[in-house]
Amino acid sequence: MYTRIYFLRFPKQTSDKPVIYHLVKHHEVEVNILRAEILPQREGVMILEMTGTKHNVKEALSYLDGLGVHTERLAAKVSRDEQRCFQCGVCTGVCPVGALTLRQKDMAVLFDAEKCTGCGQCVLICPVRAMELSLGARWRQIDGVPLS
Repeated sequence: MYTRIYFLRFPKQTSDKPVIYHLVKHHEVEVNILRAEILPQREGVMILEMTGTKHNVKEALSYLDGLGVHTERLAAKVSRDEQRCFQCGVCTGVCPVGALTLRQKDMAVLFDAEKCTGCGQCVLICPVRAMELSLGARWRQIDGVPLS
């Protein structure tokens, strides 16, 4: 599966359209709305996590583009504090893309940052808070509203 997080800016003429429904139903992607502010007849913004095949996600992005929705990938970065991590392996059970794995021979937790999509599941479950999710400075707020 392919998972990416996107910042979407909707033009006001799309405020009355079932855009998310079409992403799920017609483009076969799973969506997780992380933040949204959409009002009738006003420009809207949304942070959306999309999961599906790479082809389906690209088709969904093309559909959004056709509606005039501006999309930009929101790259979140996950990092691990090696001093805090005590190799419990809990994070490996929740990582949906296999960026965190357990090496059987020495029971070491391996982190492949290239595979990481920045979903943050490992951050939520880590018992010692060794995993940290950081957004670029540009994405710490949308239209003056801090992201939390």
